[in-house]
Amino acid sequence: MKLYYADTSNPRKACALARHVDAPVEFIEVDIANGGTHLPEFLARNPNGKVPVLEEGDTYLWESNAIMCRLCDVTGSDLWPKDDRQTEVLRWLFWDAVHFSRAGGTLYFEHIIKPWILKIPNPDAKAVSEAQDQFRTLAAVLNDHLEGRKFLVADRLSIADFAVGIYMPYAARANIPLNEFPAIARWHDRLNELPAWREPFPVAA
Repeated sequence: MKLYYADTSNPRKACALARHVDAPVEFIEVDIANGGTHLPEFLARNPNGKVPVLEEGDTYLWESNAIMCRLCDVTGSDLWPKDDRQTEVLRWLFWDAVHFSRAGGTLYFEHIIKPWILKIPNPDAKAVSEAQDQFRTLAAVLNDHLEGRKFLVADRLSIADFAVGIYMPYAARANIPLNEFPAIARWHDRLNELPAWREPFPVAA
């Protein structure tokens, strides 16, 4: 199995999960800054031109959440549960994809991706303000849910935590107002106790 990635947010959760469950994958970094995801050989793996991609024989799986599920299946990890928790995990995955990550992703894009990939040094002030307002509205929901809880679902670590938490490591650089939500901050501190969460990407020799 090969996991194609770049040092960006969505590959981060797939790589962190892979390392946490000790999945039998070969990590292959793609040079997205120089158009690596738009080369014909990469587009044959993912026509969307994005990472991550999981290669398994002649099969290519894209979308980070689907990759996390597959890696759990391969390793027998219950971070993708097969019991009654599964519906709750799915709820948080959908909530994150449709709502929470859009706000965090905008701030991540404006402050990190634009200056790095697009060479645009200044963020769009209007986009940043709107995304921060949206983040605060959604983070209040998450913060309330996490009060008195260790993790999102049944107080057990799951792929929902890996998905919903993905922009928290970038909070300072992306001007995400994480410090306004103490329950979220404590939850992310808990995730940071996991070596794979702190260091999701292969370390160069």
